[in-house]
Amino acid sequence: SSWRTLPNPGVRWCSERQSEPGLLGTCGLFKWNRQWRSCAVGFELGRAAQGQGLMTEALEAVVGWGFEHMALNRIEAQVHPRNLASLRLLERAGFVREGLSRQAGYWLGTHHDLVQYGLLRADWLSLAPLAAGSA
Repeated sequence: SSWRTLPNPGVRWCSERQSEPGLLGTCGLFKWNRQWRSCAVGFELGRAAQGQGLMTEALEAVVGWGFEHMALNRIEAQVHPRNLASLRLLERAGFVREGLSRQAGYWLGTHHDLVQYGLLRADWLSLAPLAAGSA
């Protein structure tokens, strides 16, 4: 728990199958603002593991952990508009599309627009009634 005292900590988990050791992807929370009780979520999954529901399971676990153990009120995500799989994943997990951040990303020498998503603790609790007893 000493990571909680770091200036801007984050936490990231790796995904692998028990039957086939090897990294499939990662999912984690970063940019934790304790005062605002918010952070961002990020995830990536190798092509061979996509379309199997693995990231859905990982994202739900990470989001739940953030609300329960980090006392978060808000988790946000920014996604490239053409990353349809990630957009759908966030929406299935209860994230709400909040708008477009123009030229908020920069890679490969180009600025990119990013779609902004957010999930509030109250919304998460209404989506996950079993979590309400433990959070």
